[in-house]
Amino acid sequence: MPDIRLLLGNEAVARGAWEAGCRVVASYPGTPSTEITEAAASYPEMDTEWSVNEKVAMEIAAGAAVGGARTLTCMKHVGLNVAADPLFTLAYTGVNAGLTVVVADDPGAHSSQNEQDSRFYARSAHLPMLIPADAEECLTFTKLAFELSERYDTPVMIGVCTRVAHARSLVRTGGRVEHETPEWKRSPAKYVMLPGPARARHVFVEDRERRMREDAGNAEWAYSIEGIGRSVGVICSGTAYQYVKEAMPEASVLKLNLVNPLPERAVAEFAGMVDSLYVVEELEPFIEDTVRALGIRCSGKDRTGRQGELSVNKVREAFADVTGIKPAAIQTAAEPPARPPAMCAGCPHRAVFYTLARRKYTVCGDIGCYTLGMLPPHAAMDTCLCMGASVGMAAGLHKARGDKFASGTVAVIGDSTFMHSGMTALLDASYNSASLTLLILDNRITGMTGHQHNPASGFDIHNKPAPAVDLEAICRALGVTRVRTLDPFDLDELDATLAEETAVRGVSVIIARRPCALLIRKRGPSVTIEGCRKCGACMRLGCPALSKDGGGVVSVDPAQCVGCGLCPRVCPFHAIRGAEAVSV
Repeated sequence: MPDIRLLLGNEAVARGAWEAGCRVVASYPGTPSTEITEAAASYPEMDTEWSVNEKVAMEIAAGAAVGGARTLTCMKHVGLNVAADPLFTLAYTGVNAGLTVVVADDPGAHSSQNEQDSRFYARSAHLPMLIPADAEECLTFTKLAFELSERYDTPVMIGVCTRVAHARSLVRTGGRVEHETPEWKRSPAKYVMLPGPARARHVFVEDRERRMREDAGNAEWAYSIEGIGRSVGVICSGTAYQYVKEAMPEASVLKLNLVNPLPERAVAEFAGMVDSLYVVEELEPFIEDTVRALGIRCSGKDRTGRQGELSVNKVREAFADVTGIKPAAIQTAAEPPARPPAMCAGCPHRAVFYTLARRKYTVCGDIGCYTLGMLPPHAAMDTCLCMGASVGMAAGLHKARGDKFASGTVAVIGDSTFMHSGMTALLDASYNSASLTLLILDNRITGMTGHQHNPASGFDIHNKPAPAVDLEAICRALGVTRVRTLDPFDLDELDATLAEETAVRGVSVIIARRPCALLIRKRGPSVTIEGCRKCGACMRLGCPALSKDGGGVVSVDPAQCVGCGLCPRVCPFHAIRGAEAVSV
């Protein structure tokens, strides 16, 4: 009898990999994909790691699959950009054992810098892509992906999104099925992609996609049809299927499990069953454009738009004239109070951005908790592009604006992001005689995605001791001669060091080292405020433990205050009293 469990979509992917006999999992954390690898680490049969970035994770997965182990690698949509280089050629080489690549899109950009649609990667790389609609399908499609990978000699992509990855539903789980490791055979024509072999493998890729498209046209795993014979037909997949089933209950539905290559025969047959054909999908008209390219009339994107997430109510509203069902009135007892994101009380990044704001530097930012430094009251970040871009953009600003501008420009990057993709940019800046000051905010953890370990934290994914890299030594090895380390809560030293280093031509690095406030198990005593002069200096820290009343008098919330000792240092009237910063 199967065991019924309530699982996150991400947990179900990990469970499906385990049941499929997966032996290797390599990923880099990124919301909304992170929990897949965290859950995978709980299964001892799978060798699981946090890789230094998505490209390395993809290459480890490739090597393991070529070596004969069923392998899983997971990342968010922008992480797939980093992994695209090996992925596109891996589509040519194929595999020796099943390789599943899970990519988690983020419609609505809940925790991302864009809303890119990863289905286009599958099309461009000529890779099959499955789209689950709930946690149950996350498990079954993951097992299916390994089977298809070995059947067609290809990596197989699974596309999830925030609403599937982070939603729970009942899942029927089973046992693990081990798979015999295939024999390793040298095959340079298959695995060594020089121009000659690559041209031959491209022919194989095109033929493989043709075979899969033909097979999928009659395959139960590729699609399902519900409500045959109704006048209105809808093609959809993933979360859009859930919305359509509730918002358009009288419509015939072609649910696509495989979105690339599209099961063309099934699409054509379904189109012939209905009078009006619509496509409902989030973000880009990926399916709609493909259906139209087959010469089949359809519409949908003109109603639902290309931005943000869909919902049941949005689909109802978009098709009210078709279904006659009006959108439901959404009633709430009261509007929830606005709660903009903020750095935690005691966050070591707060002191850095407080100082940068006071100095009015041009700040090239990066991806991490510290990106919140662009919000009030600091408003101390001018650019944020992608992982590791802070260094390169600061170097580019120097090229465009010259030394005088560079003296007021700093790059800010976290420890995990620096190791992910900042090291090569720092090497380039040093090698090409750029002029910039880099602040590495070393909080000893990958904080933004939920406290995953990295090579600087001293522990691996299983919380076992691991070598902790020496960031100072790395920077010097990359050619930087001026490397200084400090505690960012020492505001005087931080301010003086920034002033000194930004005045020097060339590349310098300041490592601001203090653990994430959520890692520090001890709290100092909450500060007290007596005789507030309403100057507002402490409020410029942006600490959530501080607030002021209508008259401008500041008070402290002892439930939130961690006693970090930062606010007493900035009060010019010594009205805030408390312990010095907690030693760490």
